[in-house]
Amino acid sequence: QIPQWCAEFALARGFQTGQVTVTQPYPLAAMSLASRVADEMDLTLGHEIGYSIPQEDCTGPNTMLRFCWDRLFLQEVASTRGPGAWSVLILDEAQERSVASDLLQGLLRDTRLRNLPGDPRVVVVTDPALEPKFQAFWGNSPIVRVPREPGGDPTLAYKDTVPTDLVEAACQAVLELCQQEEAPGDVLVYLPSEEEISLCCESLSGEMGTLAVPGPPPRVLPLHPGCAQAIQTVYEDTDVSVRKIVVTHWLADFSFSLPSIQHVIDSGLELRSVYNPRIRAESQVLRPISKCQAEARLLRAKGFPPGSCLRLYSKSTLELEAPPLPHPKVCEENLSSLVLLLMRKQIAEPGECHFLDRPAPEALMRALEDLDYLAALNDDGELSDLGVILSEFPLPPELAKALLASCEFNCVDEMLTLAAMLTAAPGFTRPPLSAGEAALRRALEHADGDHSS
Repeated sequence: QIPQWCAEFALARGFQTGQVTVTQPYPLAAMSLASRVADEMDLTLGHEIGYSIPQEDCTGPNTMLRFCWDRLFLQEVASTRGPGAWSVLILDEAQERSVASDLLQGLLRDTRLRNLPGDPRVVVVTDPALEPKFQAFWGNSPIVRVPREPGGDPTLAYKDTVPTDLVEAACQAVLELCQQEEAPGDVLVYLPSEEEISLCCESLSGEMGTLAVPGPPPRVLPLHPGCAQAIQTVYEDTDVSVRKIVVTHWLADFSFSLPSIQHVIDSGLELRSVYNPRIRAESQVLRPISKCQAEARLLRAKGFPPGSCLRLYSKSTLELEAPPLPHPKVCEENLSSLVLLLMRKQIAEPGECHFLDRPAPEALMRALEDLDYLAALNDDGELSDLGVILSEFPLPPELAKALLASCEFNCVDEMLTLAAMLTAAPGFTRPPLSAGEAALRRALEHADGDHSS
């Protein structure tokens, strides 16, 4: 609703300098929200309402409200003088603390972007838990509190101990819910990783065929970045007679709204990739979610009638081990691309940029060393001509340099294939109802590698 209010505000003020742009931390969220808002406003998707995500720009010259992946918008800002063609900028889901969202706020606070023509507005949409931090960062900016949707508080239950097998415990909780006649409504299951989501969906799909429940058997749907078709099904399936069981992870903490959900099963863990600048490598870290995320998951079950939330961990675990707020991604990712964009924006000292949470100096120094190794910097420590070209690629700097070098060695097609494999989502899926067909892929696999031969 907030982007719609801002679009009406811009039209009423007669803003002619640009459109209303809404940034999202995930491309799938930008696409699904644009579709929903176009439907609610009875406008045409791709004309008045549009979205911009990697490899797809569904906008036109008459687009007045655009949903955009925040990294893509950051790339646009870094490649243009000033802030770009927008009259109202909405930084949505800022509590996700993505690198692009944090950096956009830092750039908008920079003196080079103040006193802009046309009186542009910036709206930061975030969880109330981060309200004091954001207000202090923006210099006591005005706050508009949007009341939560009315509804009864869900019934909350904890497990005394964390189960040794989270997938099995989640499946058992779902089956118990399905067998309770007094517990209608869709179910949302949170697990740490995509692998566990797939295992859970496969296990539940096998159980649902033999489950003695009135009416059609429940439908099991995964929800993660690698299953765009399933996400469309989650939103487009309006058959209320079929119960949906949506199995997801941190993706649905804030960015996706599912009004039909009445029951939540929360594992309390997340699997994240964290970059270590000392060894210049990423590692998978299994860790507890924050108290802010736990509260957001609980609120998914709020409504009429109120639902239930089962946490597969103890209350003491939440109080003692969970951090109060989500981890800022700028402190956990490789900063080479970020530093390259900052220098593209002619900010000579990346350490002087405003950050909501400043990354470690060691991480910034490692990023500068990596860029110097790639010849993206000249002898004066400024961006070289090659660095300017690298900054225009929507790729990590090392992959962009490899693509440019492939022209010299006449292997452009092969390098494009490798770059696509390293940056795109997996091309293979394992539909639970098509396990036999999916197993045929094994004939294409090689024992010595990860990819198909």
